[in-house]
Amino acid sequence: MKIAVIGGGPAGLMAAETACAAGAQVDLYDAMPSAGRKFLLAGKGGLNLTHSEPSENFLSRYGERRAQIAPLLTSFGPDALKAWARGLGIETFVGSSGRVFPKDLKAAPLLRSWLRRLRKSGVQFHVRHRWIGWDEQGSLLFSTPDGQRAVQTGAVVLALGGGSWPKLGSDASWVPLLANRGIQVAPLQPANCGFDVGWSEHFRTKFAGRPVKSVAVVMRNDAGTESWHPGECVITETGVEGGVVYTVSASLRNEILAKGFATLRLDLAPDRDSSRLAHDLARPRGKRTMATHLQRQAHIEGVKAGLLREVVSKEDFADPVRLAAAIKSLPLKLVAPRPLEEAISTAGGVPFEALDERLMIRNLPGVFCAGEMLDWEAPTGGYLLTACFATGRAAGAGAVTWLTKRGEG
Repeated sequence: MKIAVIGGGPAGLMAAETACAAGAQVDLYDAMPSAGRKFLLAGKGGLNLTHSEPSENFLSRYGERRAQIAPLLTSFGPDALKAWARGLGIETFVGSSGRVFPKDLKAAPLLRSWLRRLRKSGVQFHVRHRWIGWDEQGSLLFSTPDGQRAVQTGAVVLALGGGSWPKLGSDASWVPLLANRGIQVAPLQPANCGFDVGWSEHFRTKFAGRPVKSVAVVMRNDAGTESWHPGECVITETGVEGGVVYTVSASLRNEILAKGFATLRLDLAPDRDSSRLAHDLARPRGKRTMATHLQRQAHIEGVKAGLLREVVSKEDFADPVRLAAAIKSLPLKLVAPRPLEEAISTAGGVPFEALDERLMIRNLPGVFCAGEMLDWEAPTGGYLLTACFATGRAAGAGAVTWLTKRGEG
């Protein structure tokens, strides 16, 4: 049986490995000069493979798509992913945040070992092959340096990524190709992204590029219940980005779509009680400046003090109770998410409702989808990669099963 995998990221490589292990002849096509380019860049600061938190918490990270992602992770979840990495000679460890990393933190050794094993097992790689659709005979069409090429295959796994980081291959050029075949694709949107605030010139000039450490995002659900998400973020030229913002970026993006803006509430002193803060701030400051008073009584200085000055009125600054409330829940008005090409990942894509349980497009028999081009999203922290691996494995296995049932095994 012949299977074509289009896309050389984690989902595509896992689909190829799974299909090849089941006896299929696998050809993998990628538009870039080499496979795994986004994977390598994502691991530049430390490859976060997965997360060690309990299953219930882990599954909650997939939000509205939990029901569709859960069975895929049952087949290939965090523990299976760590065992798989071990099989490549890559040992992992759990960081203080619960995130799971290779012991050397690097993506390159894992990718090299993986590609070596794939080639040894028989997977054929075809780089600089950009998929441009189908011809009238149903063959896959590719644009290559040597001209257009048509390829006949038994089944195809599409693992073409979303629309973020287009320079590394995820440019969403597949969207019109599927639309021309009658497949409705949920609009692609930025996920794990920064947001525009509209800083004053003074604040932007002084603090752009500065990290805001030891903070928490305060979120309120429809029932009014508050939750805290600790972490850190970074002030940018246009607004704010970083891990703690990415954790809640889906909610913020959707709020902007609904209302035209969203409010991000930052707790600048997550280890301090509000009433205690108010008590300390009410102490006489004598001849000390307000900046010195803030630093001494609330441990607020630098960029955190700048944020307070940017947002809090003079009247509230003069009132210890209201100032303490602002420190514990500083409202930042977000006016827009950053563009899709700047985002870490993508929301939207091929809806699960258009797929069967094997991740085959119902209206395109023999065409399977995997990875970020599916309509799901998750925060950073290993959740993105884990689901990409799991969907790739499911799609590769699904293609083999489909061909086998057709008598092509």
